[in-house]
Amino acid sequence: MSMNQPGKLGSLFELEFPQSVGVYDKYEQAQKAVDFLADKKFAVQNLAIVGTELRSIERVLSRKSWGSVIQQGILSGISTGLLVGLVMVIFGEPAQLLAILLTALGIGIVIGLIFAVITYAMSGGQRDFNSVSQIVATKYEVLSEHKVAQQARDLLAELPGERARMFE
Repeated sequence: MSMNQPGKLGSLFELEFPQSVGVYDKYEQAQKAVDFLADKKFAVQNLAIVGTELRSIERVLSRKSWGSVIQQGILSGISTGLLVGLVMVIFGEPAQLLAILLTALGIGIVIGLIFAVITYAMSGGQRDFNSVSQIVATKYEVLSEHKVAQQARDLLAELPGERARMFE
């Protein structure tokens, strides 16, 4: 089944014969251009903002050490143990609620700690840091349906500062 059929989610993001009406360095600039077109009563349902020239950025947050690995294992075990404990409390005897919760919490901490220590020991010193990564666009292109692309370009030429930006 194709995502291009009418009524499908994929078709929502597709334009028929799209043409570029502007390329911007920041999303906010592309958003401002579309907002300007909306203010000019342009049929904005014929537009799309597309992030291009994608980059992967990884931000290093901290160095891993045995202490941080153990701490991470304990925290992971606490959350797992609490979750399992709360599920068990739902089906447990009212007199044993605290005992069930504490037992599940203890087992969760031990298991989280074991997995964290084994994983770190097996890494052999590779990736001794914690990080987060994100894919970001470095350019944002406003695309339009071919039938109204020139109208969008003409209107965008009226946007203050747009003509100077086009010749940069």
